[in-house]
Amino acid sequence: VVPGETALAFYKAKNPTDKPIIGISTYNVIPFEAGQYFNKIQCFCFEEQRLNPQEEVDMPVFFYIDPEFAEDPKMAKVDLITLSYTFFEAKEGQQLPLPGYQ
Repeated sequence: VVPGETALAFYKAKNPTDKPIIGISTYNVIPFEAGQYFNKIQCFCFEEQRLNPQEEVDMPVFFYIDPEFAEDPKMAKVDLITLSYTFFEAKEGQQLPLPGYQ
């Protein structure tokens, strides 16, 4: 992905059980310092998703890396950014923390 250009990625999710699952996904960016340059335009994360028994779906994320990434001397040696997702089963009343960069 070239900083400043949009990209579309798909993540595959499968419910291997015989019961429907409602879950929420959170994301992580590695290296952590690059996370401030990662911008989601449209994402499935932090929204409840229902997966029926044995269902497999592709979940899209539309994003870009801020062009300032290329100007940051701390990012000079970063040539790989990994975006990962964790799918949690939703529990009534449960609130997931939003990621923050300080």
